[in-house]
Amino acid sequence: MPDGFYKFNPKTLSFEKVKMNVRYLLKRMVWVVLSGLAFALLFIWIAFYVIDSPKEKLLEKENNELKAEVEELSNRLDLISKVLLDIEDRDDNVYRTILEADPLPASERYPLIAERSHEDSLSRSEASALLKEANKKADKLMVRLAAQTKSLDELEQLADKKSDMLSCIPAIRPLKNMYTVTSGFGRRYHPVLKTLRSHTGIDIAAPKGTPIYATADGVVSGENPGSGYGICVVISHGYSYKTLYAHMSKKVVKPGQKVKRGQLLGYVGSTGMSTGSHLHYEVIKGDQRVNPVYYFYNDITPEEYNAILESSKKVNQSLS
Repeated sequence: MPDGFYKFNPKTLSFEKVKMNVRYLLKRMVWVVLSGLAFALLFIWIAFYVIDSPKEKLLEKENNELKAEVEELSNRLDLISKVLLDIEDRDDNVYRTILEADPLPASERYPLIAERSHEDSLSRSEASALLKEANKKADKLMVRLAAQTKSLDELEQLADKKSDMLSCIPAIRPLKNMYTVTSGFGRRYHPVLKTLRSHTGIDIAAPKGTPIYATADGVVSGENPGSGYGICVVISHGYSYKTLYAHMSKKVVKPGQKVKRGQLLGYVGSTGMSTGSHLHYEVIKGDQRVNPVYYFYNDITPEEYNAILESSKKVNQSLS
């Protein structure tokens, strides 16, 4: 066995025995420690930054899944935001316009909500729980938005029909310059039978030949309400409304004919079971006769309406 360490001397071209002093030993130890430390650091770097461990691969997979869920949730919330913008637009430009209301101020529609962000990072289980809860809320919100959108669609269709509906509701007086009602709606004495019985319309006394006008848009019906009404016109207005004009001397419209509000229907007379020249006028809502006086509001002043209303309340003898 060698009795020491030797090194080659290039000057003498021979091996010379190394003197083992303290300084040399320290240098050797330092070199060995530093080399070992360098290899250890290289190994750690390769292990942590080059080669993924099974645990790290699992964490990366879960992280990618969470990212996919977050992206899906973000897309759903973007869709909800678009739906809300559509609802807000219709609220401002359709319904509030119809009702002559001012749009909601931005301070009410978009309130400033101060939210404190989390300074500490969430654990995987906490992040997963938050995503699950957020998805539940998004699902409920989508259902509510779908129902609200359907409701707004229906309201929008009704709004489109509003002008047509208003033109089909009886709203004017059937005779021009009519300021009183001879016999009102309700229980009145029958002029022929002399008994107190239900009077299903109002009687308006007028000279024979006075023009009678349609009180709303509609179609002349072919139905016959009975011989007691004499020469009669019934108009079907749609939206469950009908009007009846009885005891005419003459009518100028035919069944199936479309008429407009204010259009001439015929002339006052005293045909059928009548005791004098007058118009018997009825408003029918669904299957119920209703008080026609309540439908005079388009061509009348408050004073004129009050006079007609007071005269219609008197319990007297009807003309038919």
